[in-house]
Amino acid sequence: MRLRETCGIAIAILLWTWAGGAQAQGPYGIGRSATAAEIAGWNIDVGRDGSNLPEGRGSVGQGRDVFAQQCASCHGEKGEGGVGDRLVGGQGTIGTPKPIRTVGSYWPYATTLFDYIRRAMPQNAPQSLSNEDVYAVSAYILSLNGLVAADATLDAKSLAAIRMPNRDRFVGDARPDVKH
Repeated sequence: MRLRETCGIAIAILLWTWAGGAQAQGPYGIGRSATAAEIAGWNIDVGRDGSNLPEGRGSVGQGRDVFAQQCASCHGEKGEGGVGDRLVGGQGTIGTPKPIRTVGSYWPYATTLFDYIRRAMPQNAPQSLSNEDVYAVSAYILSLNGLVAADATLDAKSLAAIRMPNRDRFVGDARPDVKH
């Protein structure tokens, strides 16, 4: 009798699962489509032309303060490096036997700096900085590299307009499906 009850319960569970699965999405009959809000939460990539940069603005002075609180313990007080990568200097070394790859010497687009900070920093709490903080830290790092003035304030338009020193010497994407 015990075996019959167990089989009956198993059959009931299978029928219930099958009936519930008829309403599910996808090729395997499970899950659901993501909502627009869920997609928007992950759709934070920034194009090299500045597309998808968020609203907000931040100054070099604000960035100095945020950097001291959130970044200096890894990257050094002035971005000279430490536990984390060096962010400043290295201009003119890319074509040498010992290149120093920093934001100011190697990165081809200033928008990439914003995108990376926004997604991955600080390392112990990624995506915890506000858009204003990310603009400010970007402004501070770019200022340390001599790419914006010490009194600069960046927003989506001004950040996208910055021409990085290595932009024209960076290896491009030769894929035909990628529009430049």
